[in-house]
Amino acid sequence: MDTRVNTDLPFYEASGNEIELFEHAWKNRLPLLIKGPTGVGKTRFVAHMAARLGLPLYTVACHDDLTAADLVGRHLIGDGETVWCDGPLTRAVREGGICYLDEVVEARKDTTVVLHPLADDRRVLPIDRTGETLEAPPGFMLVISYNPGYQNFLKGLKPSTRQRFVSLRFDFPSAEREQSVLVGEAGCDPMLATQLVNIGRSLRALKDVDLEEVVSTRLLVYAATLIREGLDPVEACRATIVESLTDDTETGEALMEVVSATFGR
Repeated sequence: MDTRVNTDLPFYEASGNEIELFEHAWKNRLPLLIKGPTGVGKTRFVAHMAARLGLPLYTVACHDDLTAADLVGRHLIGDGETVWCDGPLTRAVREGGICYLDEVVEARKDTTVVLHPLADDRRVLPIDRTGETLEAPPGFMLVISYNPGYQNFLKGLKPSTRQRFVSLRFDFPSAEREQSVLVGEAGCDPMLATQLVNIGRSLRALKDVDLEEVVSTRLLVYAATLIREGLDPVEACRATIVESLTDDTETGEALMEVVSATFGR
């Protein structure tokens, strides 16, 4: 769980009115749900907005074993006495910051129910183990995200949870915006950014290759970073893109053909 307070403004290239929507949701004390595929900037966007608004950010990577106590807090034993320790959700409420639950559908449904009183007009967090009921201050904001492609019958967002949130959809950026992201994030030259974006768009368009996920903007940034530091472009793309997308040798070679053709190999 990352509980760092952001002091610098992380790089973020806007695609539409998402910054304005986030600010309006925050000012009106509304929770926000961000949905979109892996690696398109959901987490970076939240970090950017927290820094932009000058708010502490508490990020929780959700998983199957996440419990309500992991979010709210628990009693711990130390020096012969029992001490209450706030969880990230409670700390965000006390400080008036942002609590961001990444891939919230990975958490158990009985865990996410703890969000309900905070995500409607009550804006309270009951802490049963201490008898407290915290009222969220104006600065507090609850943000959750998930990848719709991972949803199924067993792992989906309950309607009772979903309908408490303002929703924002993220998708793969346009070619121009993705090039700007690579230049701004990895510090590579525009020509390399164009080549990598072309690879990304070509791989996403492949119809005869069975991939669980297509190449993300994040992986293109990784490739640009390694190439900028002197690694051979083809080998950089193999390590950051191809090997990250598939374990199948034949599929990998098919993807490498696109990479090699781009760099004239």
